[in-house]
Amino acid sequence: MIHPTAIIDPKAELDTNIEIGPYTIIKENTFIGSETMIGSHVVIEPFVHIRPECQIFQYAAIGAVPQSVKFKGEETYVKVGRGTIIREFVTIHRGTEFGGGVTEVGEENFVMAYSHIAHDCKTGRQVMLSNNATLGGHITIGDYSTIGGLVAIHQFVRIGDYAFVGGKSAVVKDVPPYVIAAGDRAALYGLNSVGLRRHGFSQKTLSLLKKTYRIVFRIGLTLNESIERLRAEVEQIPEVVNFIDFIKSSQRGLTR
Repeated sequence: MIHPTAIIDPKAELDTNIEIGPYTIIKENTFIGSETMIGSHVVIEPFVHIRPECQIFQYAAIGAVPQSVKFKGEETYVKVGRGTIIREFVTIHRGTEFGGGVTEVGEENFVMAYSHIAHDCKTGRQVMLSNNATLGGHITIGDYSTIGGLVAIHQFVRIGDYAFVGGKSAVVKDVPPYVIAAGDRAALYGLNSVGLRRHGFSQKTLSLLKKTYRIVFRIGLTLNESIERLRAEVEQIPEVVNFIDFIKSSQRGLTR
């Protein structure tokens, strides 16, 4: 179902059962997966790969060249995972050669209206970006995380799995997995307990993560001291190991 006013380049590859609305433009060297719905006035630039079962609403713009002074026109990409919903006026930019070459939106993401995903960002599975969420370049967002409305995240920041960033926050340092962060500049407010329960985390896991959080952020230890104490005193379940690995690998420093 392709509206007669849509402009589809002959070098664009379209799979089966695709709906394309009025005045949408799909340029060369793109791939649109099966069962995908694309609304009116959408622009999909070259080197965009959209997996099946996505929904892209009117006036979204996907695959424009990055807003980077280092970009010199090299061939870079946008990849959108299966089942992702992209709402009105969302912008997603291609990667850069120096940043890995790919901007990647994970499976079953929900990207709400007016959000921006800049070059070389990567989002995990079932990430939610609320209205006007703004990601600078080279940001990584973990699986099942939620970013509130009007949030601005500084380039190179990482957001851990199952984290929740409250609305109207400015995030300039890494946010560990399983926590709540909010404010300008963002600070931590404990575990994302409600979100973790909704995702089926057991009471034992929640208790161990609370102990992990307290040791790292509440009793005044250095990072190395807290990691040593975690390994000695807290059962090393996968979630605790994930938390330790995240804070050890931080380059920008941790939100506290």
